[in-house]
Amino acid sequence: MEQLLQQIELYKQEIAAAEATNADMVEAFRIKYLGTKGLVKSVMGEMKNVPNDQKKAFGQILNDFKLFAENKFEILKQSIDDSQQSTANSIDLSLPGSPVSVGTRHPLSIVRNQIVSIFKRLGFAVSEGPEIEDDWHNFGAMNLPEDHPARDMQDTFYISQNPAWLLRTHTSSVQARVMEHQKPPIRVICPGRVYRNETISARAHCFFHQVEGLYIDENVSFADLKQTLYFFVQEMFGKEVKVRFRPSYFPFTEPSAEMDISCLICDSKGCNVCKHTGWVEILGSGMVHPKVLENFGIDSNKYTGFAFGMGVERICQLKYQVNDLRLYSQNDVRFLKQFTGAI
Repeated sequence: MEQLLQQIELYKQEIAAAEATNADMVEAFRIKYLGTKGLVKSVMGEMKNVPNDQKKAFGQILNDFKLFAENKFEILKQSIDDSQQSTANSIDLSLPGSPVSVGTRHPLSIVRNQIVSIFKRLGFAVSEGPEIEDDWHNFGAMNLPEDHPARDMQDTFYISQNPAWLLRTHTSSVQARVMEHQKPPIRVICPGRVYRNETISARAHCFFHQVEGLYIDENVSFADLKQTLYFFVQEMFGKEVKVRFRPSYFPFTEPSAEMDISCLICDSKGCNVCKHTGWVEILGSGMVHPKVLENFGIDSNKYTGFAFGMGVERICQLKYQVNDLRLYSQNDVRFLKQFTGAI
């Protein structure tokens, strides 16, 4: 038995000196000492050779040896777990940072903000109004009575009848509300979303965005209107862009004109966007109709004014050469990512 006790002491020294730097080494320790064919099992098997009068004392020695090996295994296992946890929580400050995906404004927001910025430099304030409007502010106040044929061009979505509530067809309704509560001089632009009952296609949509402008004061002339719009076009598209005015008709302005610019997509050589004319319409304009002024108690003999309105989608189409209006509302990330550098 003396020889077996010496062997156990040697095993304990060997176990005490054992080290492990990874999970495989810990597993190898378990198999060698605590496995079904390990040294602890082998030593425990010597119990059958111990005399009966020494079994109790020797059993205690064998049990202490087994606990010693198991404690060592737990220590090695815990050291590996702590090492892995420490590695997982450590930060290598020399590594490059994780890339951060940078978003961008929607192209319509970019262009809208540019338009607003240009007119703010000319002294225009910004006014906004509700998208659900009553018939008076949307049509009646703008010289569009119920039987007026021009209403057919602005077929819209009605919320209710008697009284009539509808999705506004233009931001002229905001101009109406401004004239209702403010006396001249008035100088505002009215950006916002509008709705019309249109078939959705590459060139039209049932909702779009407008920026309309209104300037009312004494001695305001058509020359003031033209110079204001000349300045806008040059600031938005560049000094080289050509401009022309064509007589037109709008119920709320008289005289009225549509404004064209030279096509930026084909350099005025002719393409599908400009319908091979070299010119693209960008806005409608005119002198405010006296009837509109009188609707809000503004003396049309003392005050005159001009108004204009443009579609943000059309301006954006020319500025960034977008060939399909539906792209603006499809939320296609591939399309939107192209404007990251345009903020």
